[in-house]
Amino acid sequence: MPHPLSIRFRSQEALERLKSEAAARKLSSSALAEELIEEGLRLRRHPLIVFRDGATGRRAGLLGGPDVWEVVAGMVGGDVAVSERVARAVDLFGLSSEDVTVALDYYAAFPEEINEEIAANAAAAEEAEALWRRRQQLLAG
Repeated sequence: MPHPLSIRFRSQEALERLKSEAAARKLSSSALAEELIEEGLRLRRHPLIVFRDGATGRRAGLLGGPDVWEVVAGMVGGDVAVSERVARAVDLFGLSSEDVTVALDYYAAFPEEINEEIAANAAAAEEAEALWRRRQQLLAG
């Protein structure tokens, strides 16, 4: 259920940029404004996080580094002892321990979002591998 809020822009230029960007992204101005407000609020709590566009939509990433889901996927689960996971992520991704902590903090705040991105990436990887296998079978046939 939508929750209405009226916003008055002091700057006509800001309103025009919002409308132009919304049109370019094929969104309503309200939808884009909501996205920007949500991202802005998250950035205030997690200042070393950035948001990027990609094939799977907008996603959180480390400033100058990989996406948060990539760091988390490399740390959670597996056979590495919990006490060694941060050090492993530092080595694996070439990040500082602060960067890994930033990714974990974002994950702690938004676990559903990151888990969905991890699952979507796993599904895309499985689909790509299945396609590759079918191509190999066709070539061998």
